[in-house]
Amino acid sequence: MKRREKLMQKPIPRHIAVIMDGNGRWAKRRGRERSYGHRMGALNIKTITLEAHRLGVEAFSIYAFSTENWKRPKEEIDFLMSLPTAFEEDFKETFETEQIRVRFSGRRDRISEKNREYMQEIEDKTKDREGLVLNICFDYGGRYEITQAARKIAEACMEGALKPEDIDESTVESRLYTTGLPPVDLLIRTSGEQRTSNFLPWQLAYAEFYFTKTHWPAFKERALHRALRSFQKRNRKFGGLKGA
Repeated sequence: MKRREKLMQKPIPRHIAVIMDGNGRWAKRRGRERSYGHRMGALNIKTITLEAHRLGVEAFSIYAFSTENWKRPKEEIDFLMSLPTAFEEDFKETFETEQIRVRFSGRRDRISEKNREYMQEIEDKTKDREGLVLNICFDYGGRYEITQAARKIAEACMEGALKPEDIDESTVESRLYTTGLPPVDLLIRTSGEQRTSNFLPWQLAYAEFYFTKTHWPAFKERALHRALRSFQKRNRKFGGLKGA
């Protein structure tokens, strides 16, 4: 029996989130520039997204550029800012065939007009597709996301459209970038670090965490399968008792 078919006999996460760490270290070990690692890491997004899609995953969120990444050297930032437009060239045909829907989560006030236009264009173009949702978190910060949600709720209350006593978890979720997506079931972080780094703090409330020393460009289908096998061994009780 093929590995994929065997995996699919057990529960598959509806939503997987990945912190794609280690691009620069992977490149350095090969005597290459950090930009080469980022380029190979970007190409690997397609590999893992398609495998997640084949396994039946509904949503796949990736941490492409954080609000803190602006602290990196200008040359590296400029290269990372070029990735969204390169995305179209690399993935367009394959994602269209597989019916992959793409959405972007994060701030759009600090990126170029070209990138903003591209993001809106690709979201509009893919919004009716029925396959996996690839959620690209770009200039994303979890605290900022929740702060903005709180601000929107406060404004709604001031306008009389919402009463404070009516605010619940669904009120907050409806104002997050990820509204409409299922909660994250599995967080994967590559390259050995073991922290969430301000990534999807609300959405990770009941997620299982999987950390691996493998650098992101080397994290291929078999590595994803190992993460899923680990997930399938977890006892997910959500605060209750299994079988109760």
